Parts: sequence; C-alpha cells; structure tokens
Amino acid sequence: MIHTIESISQELIQEQTFVPELLNLKIGGCRLNIQSNSRVLIDKLSDYFSSCNVIGDNNTADINIIAIERKAPELGINFIDWQREPGKTGRKDEYFNLKNARVVRKVRTGMVFLQSKNLIIAAGPCIQNDNQVINFINSQYMNWLQQQGWLICHASGLVHNGQGLAIAGFSGGGKSTLMLEFMNDASVSYMTNDRLFIRTSNTSTSKNETHMSGIPKLPRINPGTITGNPALHSLMSQDELATYQAMEQEKLWHIEEKYDVPIKQIYGDQRMQNDSLLKAFVILNWQRKSVEPVALTEINLEERRDLLKAIMKSSGPFYQDKQANFQTDEIQFDENAYLSALSGIKIYEAHGGINFSQLTKLCMNILN
Repeated sequence: MIHTIESISQELIQEQTFVPELLNLKIGGCRLNIQSNSRVLIDKLSDYFSSCNVIGDNNTADINIIAIERKAPELGINFIDWQREPGKTGRKDEYFNLKNARVVRKVRTGMVFLQSKNLIIAAGPCIQNDNQVINFINSQYMNWLQQQGWLICHASGLVHNGQGLAIAGFSGGGKSTLMLEFMNDASVSYMTNDRLFIRTSNTSTSKNETHMSGIPKLPRINPGTITGNPALHSLMSQDELATYQAMEQEKLWHIEEKYDVPIKQIYGDQRMQNDSLLKAFVILNWQRKSVEPVALTEINLEERRDLLKAIMKSSGPFYQDKQANFQTDEIQFDENAYLSALSGIKIYEAHGGINFSQLTKLCMNILN
C-alpha cells in the first residue's frame, strides 16, 4: 500500500466533527491555532498555555494544528525506530517518511503525529496523553524558531533584572532543580526548563548581541527536587511528601516520577518571560560524591568542547526546515555555529560538590 499525506490525514481524522472553539496562541512572534474534536482537550490545552492564550482571535496563524481525540490509530505502517540520544534507553519514538512529510508514533501510548508543511495532526488518546500533545505544539514553535535562525540548546533559562542566564548540564545534572532554586528570589523570572534557543543579532541598533528565548513548557521534576524546595511542597500530598523526605538521598536521586510545576500558581502571574539578552551560560559539571565546595570557573568553549556537548541539542523527529527536509536521528551537530553564537558570552563551569543554594549565590553575583 502506498501511503500519502492525504491518505494518512484522512485515516487520522476520519469522520470526526470539530468543536467550534479554536485555541489561539501567540508565542513570541508566532501565532498558532489549535483545532480539535474535543472541547475537553481544548480546555486542558487552554489552561496549560494560559500565559500565551489569545482569547477570541481567529486571525490567520503561522501554524495550524489539528488534535483528534480517538483510539490509538492503526495505520498498517512499518515504522522505523528513532535512535535516542546517548544516555537514553528504551524505545520512545518510531517514524515513517512520506514525500515532504513524516509520521511519528509514540511507542508507549500509540499516539500518532503527522508532520508536514501544511498539515499538522496529533491523533489518539490525546486527553489521557495531553503532555504529548503539549510537546507536539511546542515542537511546532521550536520549528518556527529554528527556521528563523535560532539554535536549540539543552538548557534552562531565567532572567534577573533584564539579564539572562542559561544553565546546561548533562542528563540528570540538576539544572531543573537549580533553576527552581533561583525562582525563590522574587526578582527572577522563569523562561524555560529544558529547551533554550539562542541567536546573535547584528543590526544598526544592536551589534553582536546574543538573545535567548524559551518555549511555554512547564518544568517537569522528580520528587527529589520537590522535597528539597519548600515552595514546591504543595505539589504532593502530605503523605507523599513524608514518604519521600524519609528516603535516603541516594535512593531519592534515582526516582523518576514526574510532576509539572505550575509557575504562575506558585510564583505569580508576572514571573514568566519569553525572551531576553543572554548574559552568561553556566554548565553543570559537578559531582554528587565530591567533597570539594562548589565553584564557578570561566572557561573557553573552544578549548572545552567536552562541555559544549552539554549545550547542543538534537532538534528531534518533528523538525522540518523551510525546504520541508527532516532531521535524521544520526546527530551531527554544527559545533562552529554554537561557538559563534556564544562567542561574546561568558561561559562558566560549575564544579565541585552539588550545592544548589551556594551555586545560586555564585550565579547571582554574575548577574548583578
């Protein structure tokens, strides 16, 4: 059987009837419209994206997305496993390429996504797996940013008094925990937790300034982050909190059970920011078993390309460039592009033992 964009889209949508309400989002300079057959899903997405939800604006969007609530589709496609990044285990995504389009299936949930230039569809048990729909919506904005010349980084981002700080680290290095430690200071705004974008401008009004931008994705954290930060204790029941607080730190560190952090509800409506100038980049290279005090050392990334690997991030299976070409899972990073974008930025290595409160103080000294 020959699969086409048209045949796949028809199979995903079938005879579903769309609800009249659209979800209209404006993220940075990008407008996205989301249409669905489920009012429940639209309401859930509207609540999640409340910081960028444009009420009652059905103007022409840059990106139109369809989300279909239904059983997991069975398409009769021989999917190919998407190779995960080093350090990640287990099957997560599989894909099938069409002409100028790609079908991606989530192995665990059966959710199916059609990615093309003009048709963008999520289909399956969307309400049950709304986090995957949220990620898919964000991936469309990420595509838009990269098509505008932004580079994707595996980093958190925050802003203090108009100065942006990016925090990178190898998987499990604690960047989310550190970023939320910063949020205990009322002068700090949240930008992004895991996907940061950078771009250098050189215009008549701004010369060689590096900007940073985030995506509207709430932090997803493990119990260890919650137990160590009183501001986050409300995310758990008292019984859950007591159970985790009684655990040994070594065991707690390895528990994977994700909780979303509702930034607006915990920290206030004005504590989120979409973009800023980038002042400094901190790379976490500390060690849990080190007895040395945590310290910051300014480094030259040209000479420390081992740490550059903590910053660079694959665009993933949904990335499609302006010519409709797709990313492959054979990751080939353009190191020189990152080095160029960060050439005017101070880069620091955090080393020694892990101490979130002390490192926060050291980083604040950089921003002040």
